[in-house]
Amino acid sequence: MSASGSVLEVEDLAISYRSRRGTIDAVRGVSFSLDRGRSLGIVGESGSGKSQTCLAIMGLLPGNASVRGAISLLGEPIVGAPRSRLNALRGRQMSLVFQDPMTALTPHMTVGQQLCEMVTHHEGVSRSAARDRALEIMERVRINDPARRFEMYPFELSGGMRQRIVIAAALILQPALLIADEPTTALDVTVQAEVLRIFRAAVEHSGTAMLLVSHDLGVVAGACDDVAVMYAGRVVEYADVTTLFSRPQHPYTRALLACRPQLQTAGGSQRLASIDGQPPGSSAMVAAGCEFRERCRDAFDRCAVEKPALRVHAGAAQHRAACHLDARK
Repeated sequence: MSASGSVLEVEDLAISYRSRRGTIDAVRGVSFSLDRGRSLGIVGESGSGKSQTCLAIMGLLPGNASVRGAISLLGEPIVGAPRSRLNALRGRQMSLVFQDPMTALTPHMTVGQQLCEMVTHHEGVSRSAARDRALEIMERVRINDPARRFEMYPFELSGGMRQRIVIAAALILQPALLIADEPTTALDVTVQAEVLRIFRAAVEHSGTAMLLVSHDLGVVAGACDDVAVMYAGRVVEYADVTTLFSRPQHPYTRALLACRPQLQTAGGSQRLASIDGQPPGSSAMVAAGCEFRERCRDAFDRCAVEKPALRVHAGAAQHRAACHLDARK
């Protein structure tokens, strides 16, 4: 059984891929939990393992992937579950919002057909009842004139409107878990803010647990309760949003925060900060020492020979960081 209020439990998750060059490790030792009505943001550079973690939770990894560790949704194991059971859980208990709404929608079916199909497939209700549910969820995600949009095809809608339709499809069955993988990347700032309000409303009013993947720290700050920072397949820092933004402990987290664009004073100019170097390759990821040491200005001898564990930061029980500097203080 799941813990009280717990929707998702991920324990020591590791994902690797078989290739012509050997085994490629994508995710290593990731653990976290997510309760009802809570939202967790996962941030990090491309290749850090964010999307792979989400695909493993959904049971959507390709055939050459190997998964170790445990994932449970409402107490039910996901790793090793039959395809038929995963198909039943997707949409009904867990839903995924993709970055590009055009790839998530079927171009030759109207919006209404696609929304109704989900309800009739999973719940076996009448077409009329499914239509009522579809119109209701379209209104909830703030789609103007839902009856008219119901009859439209995806190509007839703007990018922001298509993303609202994708969110409506993800929420129409009231899943326990909503996973959003870079859901606002292709949207302008105004539409992005509206989409984030929709996500927050789903979490606050429906008790849905949300896992939000983003490279944009501003998006995570505005939509999430907690944050997990991933680097080279591992979680290197975990904290609530306020703590992470005000008192980051890992050098990588501090570097990410320093890269955020800042409002400049009138007439002033400042070069946008960047993180020197490149993320490590798969061979460097499994080598001894901290994966971030080659890019870290604070690295010292211990960083080259010992991989830091994710441990509780002094003074904050829910704040954990994988850095030797914390132990050195």
